[in-house]
Amino acid sequence: KLQSQFNFSDNGEYSIEIDPRGVGEKTIKTLARAKFNRISLGVQDFNIDVQRAVNRVQSFEQTKQVINVARRNGFNSVSIDLIYGLPKQSVETFATTLDQVVNLKPDRISLFNYAHLPELFKPQRRINILELPSVDIKMAIFKYSVDYLLSSGYVYIGMDHFALPNDSLAIAQREGKLYRNFQGYSTHSECELVGLGLSSIGQIGKSFSQNEKSIEEYYQKIDSGEIPISKGYIINKDDEIRRAVIMELICHFELDFANIEKQFEIVFSDYFKDSLSNLAEMKKDGLIELNDMNIKVKDKGRLLIRNICMTFDAYLSKDETKFSRTI
Repeated sequence: KLQSQFNFSDNGEYSIEIDPRGVGEKTIKTLARAKFNRISLGVQDFNIDVQRAVNRVQSFEQTKQVINVARRNGFNSVSIDLIYGLPKQSVETFATTLDQVVNLKPDRISLFNYAHLPELFKPQRRINILELPSVDIKMAIFKYSVDYLLSSGYVYIGMDHFALPNDSLAIAQREGKLYRNFQGYSTHSECELVGLGLSSIGQIGKSFSQNEKSIEEYYQKIDSGEIPISKGYIINKDDEIRRAVIMELICHFELDFANIEKQFEIVFSDYFKDSLSNLAEMKKDGLIELNDMNIKVKDKGRLLIRNICMTFDAYLSKDETKFSRTI
């Protein structure tokens, strides 16, 4: 139906996230005919004890079979999502999962931190909190994972994302063309996004909008001839300035003050006086290089790029920039 309403480019990137447990060769072929050419799979962890603890059993062979079928049917990019901090995980068990994942050679790997929020996500209420790894073990898993992926030839893109050197994200990063929107890293800067379906988010010009989360309210508005939007926001000049600053840091790990001053006609040191003051501790910790002209993020600071960027976010309080909440 979408193809009947929009002109789909033959060279476009069309991605879909699937659950390997419920997808066979027939479905993959159908998706390929519908022009999908990128696939993302949630794995979390291949360890059976961890899978049982989170009520999601998914074998390595299942995942491998789906990836092989996808590649045979023209899917030219495979992405795998992993989560650290799950119950019963240890460095040793997760090391085995990483070995298996790298063996599949996905183009992109996302390494997400597990956040236990049972008050927001009902399925998490079945998880035994006593089986969650300690903060020290969680940090050890994270450090081992980063070191292992880098030694396996993956490039750290930023914000939990890794890619092979020949992946378009890695190439864009090397060429200074990487971009990030609310969905993640992208090679398509300043694209307008149309949100379709429940709770989806769109971005048109300077506006953001989110669709209704309730299926009843969603279809009620559609049946009434309305766009099913529940809320929206139009960014102001300050939002634009801060977005530009954060974009440079989060994508390229450095920021030239003069470029921002020229683009927005501001004096950087005056406009961001408080932010620069808050960065002093990060400079002291060896996360960044900071002088009167620029900010450069050091290697160990790259793993904390979210925290560094938070200092420029006007909508966050100081307490929300703590490392423990983002690692």
